[in-house]
Amino acid sequence: MYLRPDEVARVLEKAGFIMDAVTQKAYGYRRADNYVYVNREARMGRTALVIHPALRERSQTLAEPASEMKTCNHYHQFPLWLGGDAQEHYGIPHGFSSRIALERYLAGLFGDIN
Repeated sequence: MYLRPDEVARVLEKAGFIMDAVTQKAYGYRRADNYVYVNREARMGRTALVIHPALRERSQTLAEPASEMKTCNHYHQFPLWLGGDAQEHYGIPHGFSSRIALERYLAGLFGDIN
C-alpha cells in the first residue's frame, strides 16, 4: 500500500515545502528553487508525488518511478510534453510505501529536510 496524496502532502510540509498552488488535480509545493506536485487523483498513492523531469536521472538512484511520466495540464511549473495531440505539462511520478521512505527520498534528492 502506498501513501495517499494527503499523507505525501504532510511529509512535504514537514520537509519544508510550502504549498503555493491548489487545483482539483494537484497540489503544488515549492522549497527554494525546487518544485513538486502531489497528484490528488492518485487515490491508491502509486503516483502521488510528481517531480520535475530534469530530476529524473538523479532520482533514479534513490527510487524507481511509478511510470515513465505523468501528464496533466495543472503542472504549470513543469515543461510541456509535445508528443501527441494534447500539449500538457509532465513530470515523473513516484509512490512510497512509508513516510520514512519518502523522507529519505526527499533528503537524497533535495538535501537535508530539517
